[in-house]
Amino acid sequence: MTNGRDCGKLAGMSLPHIALAFLVVAVWGTNFVVIKAGLASFPPFLFALLRFLFSALPFVFLLPRPRTPWRWLALYGTFLGAGQFGLLFYAMRADISPGLASLVVQAQVFFTIALSVWIFRERLTAPTIVGSLVAASGLALIASRLDASATPAGIVEVLGAAFGWSCANIVVKKAHAQARGGFGMLAFVAWASLFAVPPLALMSLALEGPHAIARSIGGAGLGAWTALAWQVLGNTLFGFAAWSFLLARYHAAAVSPYALLVPVFGMGSSALLLGEPLPAWKLAGGALVLGGIAMIVLLGTRRPPPGESGGASKAS
Repeated sequence: MTNGRDCGKLAGMSLPHIALAFLVVAVWGTNFVVIKAGLASFPPFLFALLRFLFSALPFVFLLPRPRTPWRWLALYGTFLGAGQFGLLFYAMRADISPGLASLVVQAQVFFTIALSVWIFRERLTAPTIVGSLVAASGLALIASRLDASATPAGIVEVLGAAFGWSCANIVVKKAHAQARGGFGMLAFVAWASLFAVPPLALMSLALEGPHAIARSIGGAGLGAWTALAWQVLGNTLFGFAAWSFLLARYHAAAVSPYALLVPVFGMGSSALLLGEPLPAWKLAGGALVLGGIAMIVLLGTRRPPPGESGGASKAS
């Protein structure tokens, strides 16, 4: 027999919570345009370094450390910081447009599936296999018809960012399973952000140099600092806090499909604000990628049985 809390999780999302989910994915999707604006003033590794530095400070003094081993915080910070956002920002400086980056980085979905099969011995369902092949065909179409919005190096770099994101997903799953009583995702991200700082600082010093760092910080205007503040407050803290709030109240199967709208907002805002072209082949490739991911999310994931809270899929 299910209790009231389980019934609430199994029920459809309320209209205010649906609106919140749309707001989160709108923030995450349009953030790719904001990243491009920040990269006009900050070199990519410095920009990523500042994002994670201010995502950690002062919040680690306000949020209790998650009850999980330090190694999971360190691994998550490294994979998310240097792996995902270091590579993503580096690619977006000149090698790929914001809209296309928002789409290609969704390859993290089937990288995560592949790692879960390997590490957790999870079984693949038929919709997962078919959906992965459909999404992969969309990425192949995009890679075969590159124009000024992306270079081959940019595609590879964003795929590397997607792989870093998928590794971070696996770390969260392991950390959540071993945590004593679970943890809040916002605190986990804030504390893990501390460990993103050292590798990004080394990358920035080695590849961008102290003079470029000093010059960009000294010359950054209000727009650049606003873009950085949006990375911290809007994209990281609000986004993760709101998403965790939703995942704590509903099964992941009810919440996660809304993430499919991230590249829709990403490509739409890039076309509207930056004039990124949307030729038919790009729209077709995007439709294949999103269709494949939708098949994985909606059909390939078994819903938890009544009475379960969603396990490691739940953020807090």
